[in-house]
Amino acid sequence: MFTGIIEHLGTIESLSVQNEGGRVTVHAPTLASKLAVANSIAVNGCCLTIVSVDNDRFSADLSGETVRKTSFGTTSGRLRKGARVNLEQPLTAGKEFGGHFVLGHVDGTGRVAHLRSEVENWWYGLEVPEDFASYIVPKGSITIDGVSLTVADWHGRIAEIAVIPYTYDHTNIRDRKLGDAVNLEGDILGKYVERYLDARSSKPMTKLSLAELTEQGF
Repeated sequence: MFTGIIEHLGTIESLSVQNEGGRVTVHAPTLASKLAVANSIAVNGCCLTIVSVDNDRFSADLSGETVRKTSFGTTSGRLRKGARVNLEQPLTAGKEFGGHFVLGHVDGTGRVAHLRSEVENWWYGLEVPEDFASYIVPKGSITIDGVSLTVADWHGRIAEIAVIPYTYDHTNIRDRKLGDAVNLEGDILGKYVERYLDARSSKPMTKLSLAELTEQGF
């Protein structure tokens, strides 16, 4: 589990993808020495398993599902060699929980609609796919490329995010261009509510008579 608070940045050194999977190697000099094989790490919000660590870099394998669902495999605006990526290690006991519950299970990708400055802050607009729209809640949490952010406004399938200078300077948001693909993860709490309501709506309604209620002690 992660929190969406980015503490390190890395650069993609190599990326090989096919329909059935692939591998990514990330140059991460501020983080690599703290990593170990078999550990988890979130790369642009995607939870991956580290398969090798070599000096200032680490590598992770990509499953076919990861390639299909994330910006690692998206054909247009996808990640490439030299791209800066957000990195986060899993939450540990006793560590401050500063963002929200992030699993690193990417739901799909959105597209950058705009990134414009407003005095010292920035407005970050993202076009989200239709099947993700139900997870957009104004003033609610959303994970974009692994960053825990708050939806400031929502209109016409564009989620508007207010980005403060610290977040802009310490994540790869500052690299985003119009049309770039970004990884999206909805708030897990909303997903549980949705699943619960779906399960309830699929059950047949049962009518109880007064006699049956009395018999049951009501």
